[in-house]
Amino acid sequence: MHHLPESLNKLINALSRLPGIGGRTAQRLAFHIIKSPPEEAGELAGALTEAVETIRPCSICGNFTDRQVCRICESPRRDASTVCVVENPQDVLAIEQSGRYSGLYHVLMGALSPLDGIGPGDLKIKELTERVKKGGVKEIIIATDPNVEGEATAEYIKEVLENFKVKVTRLAYGIPIGGNLEYADGPTLGRALEGRRSF
Repeated sequence: MHHLPESLNKLINALSRLPGIGGRTAQRLAFHIIKSPPEEAGELAGALTEAVETIRPCSICGNFTDRQVCRICESPRRDASTVCVVENPQDVLAIEQSGRYSGLYHVLMGALSPLDGIGPGDLKIKELTERVKKGGVKEIIIATDPNVEGEATAEYIKEVLENFKVKVTRLAYGIPIGGNLEYADGPTLGRALEGRRSF
């Protein structure tokens, strides 16, 4: 697209690097932003800058937050004896939208994938075992994605926790095999949480 202004090409290229955004969608978004009133574009730019500068992992669970400890970990209404282990922060949001879970979370920041060079040391598994060692956790719900990487991660965590006095459960398969938690609807996630099983 050598006929477009360089700044517009940069915007299209930046947008196309976002997950799920192809070239055509990136073009549509870029043209929409350019046609918008300057204050709307400024608001978008400001929101992006603020998010990048202020969002960080919670010091307890690893979920994204703008403070030291996230609101979920801080809440006295949450059941601290149950910890749901997920791959990414967007999975926390998906489970919260089900409205059926009141425990805490632990975000691994990925899944085991030897082909991509992601091993146990690249995930927050050690931090999970430290939380269990401190005591008070009675159940670990493994809610990794039901795909090859997610299953391998679940099995690995199950083995790591075998020597601890903690119940380890796995989400029931209300979620399609090969799917991602962030795309599952609330009722499906709710059924999966209710039907979790030991393994």
